[in-house]
Amino acid sequence: MTWKDGKIPQGGFLLDPLAPDTGHRLAEQLSHGTMCRFSRLLEGLILGISDDKTEGSHTGRIAPGLPGPGYSSWNSEPRAMTIPPPKSAYAAAGVDIDAQEQGLARVKTLAKSTFTPGVLTEIGSFGGLFRPELAGMTEPVLVASADGVGTKLVVAKMAGGYSSVGRDLVNHCVNDILVQGAEPLFFMDYLGAGVLEPEKMVELVSGVADGCRENGCALLGGETAEMPGFYQPGDYELVGFIVGLVDRPKVLDGSKVQAGDVLVGLPSSGLHTNGYSLARKVVFEKAGLAIGDKAPWDKKRTVGESLLEPHLSYLKAIRPILGERALHGMAHITGGGITDNLPRILPVGTHALIRMGSWPIPELFHFLQETGEVETEEMLRVFNMGIGMILVVDPKRLAEILGLLRSVGQKSWIIGTVQPGGAGVGYDLGTESPRVPSSD
Repeated sequence: MTWKDGKIPQGGFLLDPLAPDTGHRLAEQLSHGTMCRFSRLLEGLILGISDDKTEGSHTGRIAPGLPGPGYSSWNSEPRAMTIPPPKSAYAAAGVDIDAQEQGLARVKTLAKSTFTPGVLTEIGSFGGLFRPELAGMTEPVLVASADGVGTKLVVAKMAGGYSSVGRDLVNHCVNDILVQGAEPLFFMDYLGAGVLEPEKMVELVSGVADGCRENGCALLGGETAEMPGFYQPGDYELVGFIVGLVDRPKVLDGSKVQAGDVLVGLPSSGLHTNGYSLARKVVFEKAGLAIGDKAPWDKKRTVGESLLEPHLSYLKAIRPILGERALHGMAHITGGGITDNLPRILPVGTHALIRMGSWPIPELFHFLQETGEVETEEMLRVFNMGIGMILVVDPKRLAEILGLLRSVGQKSWIIGTVQPGGAGVGYDLGTESPRVPSSD
């Protein structure tokens, strides 16, 4: 069979790339063949198929640029040609835009459920617009922070669920601006993956939306990035960005802290979002535990359930005392423990003295220290050791502050004082810390 003068050879058919009626057969039939029209093909490409009965052979010729085997079929009876849907080159490279769109459609609904009156735009705009309520403020100040959940994501992956880590992220960021006296306005997230699975994407963002609703801040927008070759398949990165508001006279920046102030500790729920690299090594490698095993430090829960306990938000507990003159400062105890975080709010020429034994250290931390053979000094610098937030309080009004905390059901302990001279944090190890008994 040969092409002559652009005519259709006997037993062949023509593909018309400009026709709108994709995949529909024309009524006109040729001898041993059918003329068909298809859209979304490269302009000008012609496919000819011949059927030579005398030789008993079936041969085909394909114009350059069209796929070969399996693209069409032919027999002695005319029939419609089937063409597989075109494969996205971007998807073949590892980025599936259609999968992203499936997930994003559901994410928009989740985000909208968090909207507060200040939100002026829908999800999908190039930027999020927010109008804060400034009534009653003399000098409004914006406070911004960014953070992630670290390798707690690895534990979530092992457990087969990401529903809690989004809430961890929001609560962590809320606490970071809370210590400067700010309440949250809006939140934005970044989700990175090697291969984006819509269900996992929705699960992660669902947790973020839950955290935003619980803290009264809007999920204003975010970024989703599928980067094959950078992230490995099955791995996710989750980062959050928060903006809050505080009136300048009520800003807490450590300038009010002074020697003689009392340190009040609020309990953590567990590891929160820090120290997971060391914790995973101790729990899964040294102790040889599996994610579904009963936790030796908490018989009522599995290892996974205990390690994934959400990071607490202290906003509701502390909101009643924000603006109180007796509250001189606050420190969120995250990566670096008490040792590295408390000095961030201490003025020059002062140091903090922490009295060990003044609060019960959860059994999880004893397990990590004993099984991992970790020195006490390092434990205090890696983990929160059961204290998630420290308040610096005027001793003259300490009873008042403790009473306000009790009124909202917040447990607290007096754990130390601010001392003159020196720098950093010192620990009084004279009293052994009481152990929180394991649940049987």
